[in-house]
Amino acid sequence: MVGSVGNGLADLAASMNGVGKASAEPLPMELEPPADVMAAAAAAAEAEAEGKAAAAAANGKREIVMGRNVHTSCFAVKEPDADDEETGEREATMASVLALYRRSLVERTKHHLGYPYNLDFDYGALGQLQHFSINNLGDPFIESNYGVHSRQFEVGVLDWFARLWELEKEEYWGYITNCGTEGNLHGILVGREVFPDGILYASRESHYSVFKAARMYRMDCVKVDTLMSGEIDCADFQRKLVQNRDKPAIINVNIGTTVKGAVDDLDLVIKILEENGFKDRFYIHCDGALFGLMIPFVKKAPKVTFKKPIGSVSVSGHKFVGCPMPCGVQITRLEHINVLSSNVEYLASRDATIMGSRNGHAPIFLWYTLNRKGYRGFQKEVQKCLRNAHYLKDRLKGAGIGTMLNELSSTVVFERPKDEEFVRRWQLACEGNIAHVVVMPSVNIDKLDYFVNELVEKRATWYQDGISQPPCIARDVGVENCLCGLHK
Repeated sequence: MVGSVGNGLADLAASMNGVGKASAEPLPMELEPPADVMAAAAAAAEAEAEGKAAAAAANGKREIVMGRNVHTSCFAVKEPDADDEETGEREATMASVLALYRRSLVERTKHHLGYPYNLDFDYGALGQLQHFSINNLGDPFIESNYGVHSRQFEVGVLDWFARLWELEKEEYWGYITNCGTEGNLHGILVGREVFPDGILYASRESHYSVFKAARMYRMDCVKVDTLMSGEIDCADFQRKLVQNRDKPAIINVNIGTTVKGAVDDLDLVIKILEENGFKDRFYIHCDGALFGLMIPFVKKAPKVTFKKPIGSVSVSGHKFVGCPMPCGVQITRLEHINVLSSNVEYLASRDATIMGSRNGHAPIFLWYTLNRKGYRGFQKEVQKCLRNAHYLKDRLKGAGIGTMLNELSSTVVFERPKDEEFVRRWQLACEGNIAHVVVMPSVNIDKLDYFVNELVEKRATWYQDGISQPPCIARDVGVENCLCGLHK
């Protein structure tokens, strides 16, 4: 049966066997997936992939390679048998699933490089709190009637970030979000509520959630071109801005773009707005999902601060900080939040957040890490990430692989590996002809050497026939960073 426990276990075993580990524990016969189902699923997936590739080739566009259909490997929920309590078979089966799943997580973590998650953390001391349903529903600053909350931790974390971005306690409002996307949704919503007829401006390399917000809120959205580095093209921004002088401007400024890690020039954006008649008629949201927490600790980096006329800043908590569950921090000016908030008697609190119920465990994890590391600890980790990113760039370049690294970034961009299995093995994020590695505190030199050595070895086999050639990435990273046959 597709979606059986057996399919999922087989998938885990296969994924572990394919990465150089000893053979996984044999599966009980009753859990093994039917061969005909797996063969049919594989054939269907292959046919679908070939069809998409042919259509993409006909259109002259590179196919977007999608991940596998999880329905072929999911763990089904089944009703317990009548005698399960006596035999304990169900408990044993679930225990084996979880044990094998944990082993797969360990293996997958070893080969994780493409997404900005810090996997170096130890929250064992917080295990004692997992027995409680902690929910921070409502406003962080106004206690609700639900008493099992962690607002005291949440507000402590928010105070820390407000100090980091230079906004006084009595002048800010914020909350712990469920992810970075929610921070963008909230920041742009605040901007729209402050300027209901405002136009949203965002660079083409902004995170997809920015454009999702425009669709959700039915906002007019203007996409601005980018420079080769990935940062917003301020000349194009000015051209498009002056075409709408009669409408206020809501601007998304990237503190690290998704693919190239580029930092938009916040000061120049503000200057353009003020010099073109938009003074007091603009709202800036800073999307700092990853680099918003790194850039304050980079020497000579431009400052992200509320001493400048910005409206909100959001960061992710599960990226550089290293929280084990997705979460984020959103900070805005208190004067803005009154526009979209309302009191809810049912909660005995105020509704000003995107979500209703909010994970009360996340603020505790963030509080724990901020107290353990502090400013000095984060500064050391930022410097380590930047050093290791330069090391990776130099190793790739030395191996004849085109690569680019922005000055304020730990995101190393390089030519997309030809083999999608290699991409999946190292969990690389790809776009067109480029891929990237995001060097986080959990990524050390040994892991980077392991990756580069394997890439160089595989690459030699991909292009050994002399006919296939590495992709040209000059259009993505510039001629000076491309090492294809034409530009080498």
